[in-house]
Amino acid sequence: MYGYGYGYYGFDWTYILLIIGMLLSLAASARLKSTFSYYRRIRSASGLTGAETAKRILQAAGITDVHVRAISGSLTDHYDPRTKTVSLSEDIYGQTSLAAVGVAAHECGHAIQHAKEYAPLNLRSAMVPVVNICSTLTWPAIFLGIILSWNQALITLGILFFSAAVLFSLVTLPVEFDASHRALKILGGTGMLTQNEVGKARKVLTAAALTYVASAAAMILQLLRLILLFGGDRDR
Repeated sequence: MYGYGYGYYGFDWTYILLIIGMLLSLAASARLKSTFSYYRRIRSASGLTGAETAKRILQAAGITDVHVRAISGSLTDHYDPRTKTVSLSEDIYGQTSLAAVGVAAHECGHAIQHAKEYAPLNLRSAMVPVVNICSTLTWPAIFLGIILSWNQALITLGILFFSAAVLFSLVTLPVEFDASHRALKILGGTGMLTQNEVGKARKVLTAAALTYVASAAAMILQLLRLILLFGGDRDR
């Protein structure tokens, strides 16, 4: 039956879960772009660029083995613990805006987490190769299970693979929130931003953090849909 038992006159109501997840992600993304666009036009009083901010923070933290580099794109900033590199996008690296200073500090927050062996970051890093494999195998396992006369073992395995990706998204949340907390504390404590500017930088980082929250929520809703559709034995 269409919808695997969840259809009603041809409509699979579990698609509503996907739509809710999509709307949450779109709303979070729109808020981030709007907030970032606004604060990228406001210059910080210190006049520090994103790159200068990052280097000062790393130096103040006693971290000398992390490299700061420029990369292409917008909002592509990240810290790679494997290479110990803070990568800052074109909107951040050479810019003096509040958004640039805040984002650069956030990525340095990850570098500090790494140096201090912050447990959630270590867990997330350890999960990456496993999650990559699980994400690749999720749908092949589910589809193969359906093709093989509704092989529940394979379908369940596929759902478990997807669950690993959901867990990864949940582990990411404390990592991102903690990095922002560290960044704002350092920016205010060192005087790189005034207290008023710290509040504005917090708005940028909060908007960025909400994209991770929305992504995690969307994945949980997707997992719930998979369980509803395929989680139980079906009389085929």
